[in-house]
Amino acid sequence: MTKTLPFAELERIYDELAQAIDQCGVENESLFLSKLVLCLAHEHDNGARVSELIAQCLNSGADLPADSNAPSRLI
Repeated sequence: MTKTLPFAELERIYDELAQAIDQCGVENESLFLSKLVLCLAHEHDNGARVSELIAQCLNSGADLPADSNAPSRLI
């Protein structure tokens, strides 16, 4: 089983991410998020899983597999 964060920690990260996006500005939002994903992917060394999560987020979590550990709704 994949280790996941408690919901309270996800909320804290969500708030921190929202503040960082506000700080970098709309014009740099995409670049910031791309850098963040690449840093996380590099650190966790699981490119296949990152690709799965990108696809799931692109589909707004609507069709998550039953065994998925990705939260379909954070807030």
